[in-house]
Amino acid sequence: METDIKTAAAMARYQASRRFILALAIGLLCLLLVFSGSPHSELMHERIEAHGIALILIGIGGRLWSILYIGGRKSAEIVASGPYSVVRNPLYFFSTIAAAGVGSQTGSISVAVAAAVLCATAFHIVALREEMHLKALFGAPYEAYLQRVPRFLPNPCLFRDQAEVTFSPRVFNHTLRDGLAFLIAIPCFELIEEGQELGLIPVLFHLF
Repeated sequence: METDIKTAAAMARYQASRRFILALAIGLLCLLLVFSGSPHSELMHERIEAHGIALILIGIGGRLWSILYIGGRKSAEIVASGPYSVVRNPLYFFSTIAAAGVGSQTGSISVAVAAAVLCATAFHIVALREEMHLKALFGAPYEAYLQRVPRFLPNPCLFRDQAEVTFSPRVFNHTLRDGLAFLIAIPCFELIEEGQELGLIPVLFHLF
């Protein structure tokens, strides 16, 4: 029991450091993007942004859907229904979609792809670490789950649900707050574009 508690504590510290490093990387990327411009026409630029907003909303909705099932039980039991029946890490998957939406607010497809790849890479590393912890915790049942469900790309054919789920309102609200943070990118990049148009922010390079 004491070993499990220490392992869980170590995992919590690892996740906290992962979130800090990811936030720092995204922050530095956004700082760099302040001085970038889009070579696309205004119509194309607006279309990329609009699709990005849709991705952000999908990402937020998917994260909330996922947390309804996991609800703080990740290290307490194997959750294998709802979104967790089609992909092992739906929170990471939907966060990556939202990150692509954030990148799209620059009006650049390449930035959207880069943001998604950055998040997917970071989450892949974290998922590998978490799987080691959960295999040690749950043993054969979790091994079977690993064999059945893909790590990151959902397989809708595997979907199965349950009649009822219980969740923690505290965890749900925390996830909602985290998700809404993605929406901050919309007014932020609009302000950057306005500053560039007014000549207050120099455009040093363009990204397709």
